[in-house]
Amino acid sequence: MTKYAGQSRVLLAVDCIVFGFDGQNLKVLLIKRGFEPEKDKWSLMGGFVGNNEDPNQAANRVLNQLTGLEGIYLEQLQVFGNPNRDPIERTISVSYFALIDIHKYEKQLSDDYHPEWFLIKDIPNLIFDHREMINQAKKRLRYKAALHPILFELLPHKFTIPQLLSLYEGIYDTQFDKRNFSRKLLSTDLLVKLKDKDKDSSKKGAFYYTLDSSKYKDKFQAFLNLIPNPENLID
Repeated sequence: MTKYAGQSRVLLAVDCIVFGFDGQNLKVLLIKRGFEPEKDKWSLMGGFVGNNEDPNQAANRVLNQLTGLEGIYLEQLQVFGNPNRDPIERTISVSYFALIDIHKYEKQLSDDYHPEWFLIKDIPNLIFDHREMINQAKKRLRYKAALHPILFELLPHKFTIPQLLSLYEGIYDTQFDKRNFSRKLLSTDLLVKLKDKDKDSSKKGAFYYTLDSSKYKDKFQAFLNLIPNPENLID
């Protein structure tokens, strides 16, 4: 087969930013890198795209191989292609971000690469440009959360309004007015109130809710007014 003349070799990789929510805090999943350079240092889940797969397939494969996770929400973020981002060879990376409920998948995590959850504010030093990838993923998450209920991917099947408030405050790194947030949230008509309560946080307890999936696609724009002045919070 004829090849393009005079073209240099460029490797294509994928890197996955996995955000998780434990009911109180937003976290990111990191692993210990298993090979040189930067072996045993904290890293995102990454690997090279194979000859017979596209980047989406590679991202799902890498995530499964390194953490045991599969069947989770995964979305392409952007391409990182600084010529000097990898000291070994010219490598372009397609980044992805994933959203999961930590408790739902905690038993699925493999221990082979020492995966560990870190609070966003406590992320250790990372290899290459992985910190920049996380920062860009968080910006994308803020943007998308202001437009539709994507954050429900991070929640269990049933949840409380205080839990959802904690999640939004963690995403936007700010505090919301509790009553106003609750009022706007319920006005979306996307939540179904359940009979049972979460009594772990207070004696009175907080009612559990679940997402009305039958209205999810038709009414996702109802979340447009949930975030006050989103343009000031996305950057």
